[in-house]
Amino acid sequence: MDNSGDELYPIAILIDELRSEDVQLRLNAIHRVSTIALALGPQRARDELIPFLQDSLDDEDEVLLALAEELGRGMDEYIGGKDWAHLLLGPLENLATVEETLVRDKATESITKISTLLSPAQVEEFFVPLLRRLSTADWFTSRTSGASLYPPAYPQSSDATKDELRKLFLGLASDDTPMVRRAAAKWLGPFVKTFSKQHVISDALPIYRKLSSDDQDSVRLLTVEDLIAIAEKLDPAEVKEQLLSSIRAEVGDKSWRVRYMVATHFVKLAEAVGVDIVREELVGAFVQLLKDNEAEVRTAAAGQIPGFAKLLPPEVILARILPCVRDLSLDASQHVRAALGTQISGLAPLLGREATTEHLLPLFLHMLKDEFPDVRLNIISKLELVNTVIGIDCLAQSLLPAIVELAEDKQWRVRQAIIEYIPLLATQLGVKFFDEQLGNLCMSWLGDNVYSIRESATINLRKLTEVFGVEWARGTIVPKVLQMGSHPNYLFRMTTIFAITTIAPTLTLEIIRDNVLATVIALVKDPIPNIRFNVAKSLEVLALTLANKGAEGHDVAQRRIVPAVETLRNDPDADVRYFAGRALERARAGEISETTIFGVLWVL
Repeated sequence: MDNSGDELYPIAILIDELRSEDVQLRLNAIHRVSTIALALGPQRARDELIPFLQDSLDDEDEVLLALAEELGRGMDEYIGGKDWAHLLLGPLENLATVEETLVRDKATESITKISTLLSPAQVEEFFVPLLRRLSTADWFTSRTSGASLYPPAYPQSSDATKDELRKLFLGLASDDTPMVRRAAAKWLGPFVKTFSKQHVISDALPIYRKLSSDDQDSVRLLTVEDLIAIAEKLDPAEVKEQLLSSIRAEVGDKSWRVRYMVATHFVKLAEAVGVDIVREELVGAFVQLLKDNEAEVRTAAAGQIPGFAKLLPPEVILARILPCVRDLSLDASQHVRAALGTQISGLAPLLGREATTEHLLPLFLHMLKDEFPDVRLNIISKLELVNTVIGIDCLAQSLLPAIVELAEDKQWRVRQAIIEYIPLLATQLGVKFFDEQLGNLCMSWLGDNVYSIRESATINLRKLTEVFGVEWARGTIVPKVLQMGSHPNYLFRMTTIFAITTIAPTLTLEIIRDNVLATVIALVKDPIPNIRFNVAKSLEVLALTLANKGAEGHDVAQRRIVPAVETLRNDPDADVRYFAGRALERARAGEISETTIFGVLWVL
């Protein structure tokens, strides 16, 4: 390739666009960097494009962010492959020093990606010097970026370089600027994972102790994950010798934010330190967090209850953890109670049937009456875990009155959660018990004043039909649904249409022909346009359903549905005419799969 003017064209355009005052134009240019590199070829991309990008940093953060991302997105392919990937480190190093945090983070992320392409020789020659420059730079932004690059650099470095990197990182942990110490605390954990056990004890522990005793709680709270990473590299005896005092200090830290981080990661910490330390030390520490003065800490600890309890024998759970759970169920903070509501059911499989019945069921009953709706909602949504332990009969006898009460809860989300739980209850209780205790309740939801409840109620009817069978639906559900079709309130008539449309695919030809069609066709002349176009939708689904019932079903659709739909095609309302036209097309079609029917239902 010669040096004609045409060959300079791509880089010239890029230069012009990057110098434009239009930010969007500069952004577009950055997003086309790989295309321009491809047009230039590897040699010119290395000789012209990369130096240009390194020397022409834009002052707009949005453009810099895009450049940092593009350089880490397979750019090595366009400059000659892995052997030349180190050239991308130059512009990325500049981006890793800018003031905007998002740009620096994206630049270091791209550097990390590129480091995986480098050979050990390239790491020593290009990556380590970059890391050295960033870690010792005058401005703190460079040093914070440098902290994130030690984990990818360390494994590929020589032993002498590893010694230097550990010392450099200690310098970051001792930095005068809190932002740099925070970065060191954030990245110490990933860095420790690359250490040998010897260097964990000799180098990582002193760095951790320095950071965990920092006067800034924003630094100390980040050391919780460092503690876990170090514990995972040591055996239980070493953890007991080296880390026990640190664990106690973190749990009892004067800052609630540090204690919150300990509570949030408590299960990971417990899994890392070993069973003996869990039972000797961490049970007491966990109880301390569950009783913390700050609601945020108690909330985080409540979220760890089932995971931590899995590490304990049932007698310890009953003696030490369960009293705290009782206290939390009465906590003054609604957020603590809500967090407990999500987790408390997880104790049932650990305690077994007898202990769950004796100790947990009373707490469920109490929390189902909590004044905060999220508490009630969280308990309901997790009841299936309890059901698997104590059985539906016991659960129903204990909780059915509360469930019936919640079915009329003033918060619609609670009512909806109960509806979604009904099919499980129905499956376990059997048809007789269901009809006596819950049948009328399920039908009452069809008249709820919240649309989402009415919609969920119709879906519930379809699930119940699948559980108890079509003949049960014919005698129990269908008559009550069709009766609402003549209700003076149009919302009830609308619900009839929705319910029929939803359950139609589960019904037999006879039920549709002898019971359902008359009610739907009668609503073709309803005075409310919304009713009529939903009738058109319903007739479409009924036509599809009948088409799958064979020749007789197709004949019923032609004789009864097609004339009704043709009436709607002449409706004065445009929406009604549109849906009627679509329904007519479906009604005249042949056999259609059940998947298609449910696809239409989903669209409707």
